[in-house]
Amino acid sequence: MTPASKPILTRGLAAALACLGLGTLVPGGSRAQETPASSAPPASVQIDRGSALYGRPEGGDAAKLAPVAGPPLATAAAKLPLDKLKVPEGFKVEVYASGLANARSMTQAPDGTLFVGTRTVGKVYAVLPQAGPDGKRAVKTIASGLHRPNGVAFHDGALYVAELSKIWRYDDIAQHLDGAEKPSLVYDDLPKDEAHGWKFIAIGPDNKLYVPIGAPGNIVLPPDTHAQIRRIDLDGKNAEVIARGVRNTVGFDWNPKTKQLWFTDNGRDWVSEDIPNDELNVLTEPGQQHFGYPFCHQGTFTDPEFGWGHSCSEFTAPAALLGPHTASLGMRFYTGAQFPEAYRDAAFIARHGSWNRTAKLGGDVVVARPGPDGNVASVEPFLTGFLQDNKYAGRPVDVLVAKDGSLLVSDDYNGAIYRVSYGQ
Repeated sequence: MTPASKPILTRGLAAALACLGLGTLVPGGSRAQETPASSAPPASVQIDRGSALYGRPEGGDAAKLAPVAGPPLATAAAKLPLDKLKVPEGFKVEVYASGLANARSMTQAPDGTLFVGTRTVGKVYAVLPQAGPDGKRAVKTIASGLHRPNGVAFHDGALYVAELSKIWRYDDIAQHLDGAEKPSLVYDDLPKDEAHGWKFIAIGPDNKLYVPIGAPGNIVLPPDTHAQIRRIDLDGKNAEVIARGVRNTVGFDWNPKTKQLWFTDNGRDWVSEDIPNDELNVLTEPGQQHFGYPFCHQGTFTDPEFGWGHSCSEFTAPAALLGPHTASLGMRFYTGAQFPEAYRDAAFIARHGSWNRTAKLGGDVVVARPGPDGNVASVEPFLTGFLQDNKYAGRPVDVLVAKDGSLLVSDDYNGAIYRVSYGQ
């Protein structure tokens, strides 16, 4: 449930920390947006404003924090942390596929073929729907040598892939799983900033392609080309900005009842360990809403640098708070029939997990349950265990409701896909 907000006092951040939390989900924490892996430089080194470390305090424990780098290779299936993962009673977790180094965003074709993007290894994978005689599903690399091909979407036999600054279409992809032919360029009017530059893409109920453009740094006054979500025709024409003030969304979906776009958004870093929270937002008026960045965070906290002269009431408040620095990424509404009725139309959200908190938070999948009024009534743990003794055994990135109604979860830390099923 979205926590009750209390006034932010001006007597320093300590007062603010004491009055903010996440209700039943987490006792508190700080925001760990997703950032490229890097090592922490000495405090005396000048940090570029686009760096994940810009704004980091120079002393104390904060100076020791830096993005978490995953293993360089995919974890062997036998060594995946399956025994550590926990789900509610009646559910089961199993390995769906392994050997997909840096597995990130997912999309599925009608025949069940799963397509998976990456951020750091330049590859796009296809996972065949049927397991072989050894019980494992074949994984094929259908494209390589790309620059941050994080986003993938499937439509009418074609696979759309979003690199840092380009979106491509691979036609008739089912016939080219052993190596895709040269793709067609769909759209290239995108910035080349590395900070928050990787894309999540999806095709909406209106048959348009949705693409976000993150802020070019932790906390900056973004130009008109950044901190937004655009939608374009499938041929790349008629681009329009439908949401502004969006710092970095790496996951969104459409409410199956209202058809409105819901999206996660990663909040700024280095204010404190416990604020601001990541957000779950709802777009109700395309082209008319501003979601706060860089002026207001989590709907209640004006930015120490850019918030002067602004009130959070000027901006669209989040539908729910998802914990501080939890790096809330992929989200999908549950539209399958396998899970119990209580999960129908609820939103599953992958929290990649914090890196700029001394006590890590996230590394799980939570479920945001709608209330009778359509708003979020609660946010509860669902798949846990990736965070062990303040270290990551895995880091969930995306969730996808599979054709059979199970839930697939990607883990870029181990290069694996997990399957959560019910009553099987």
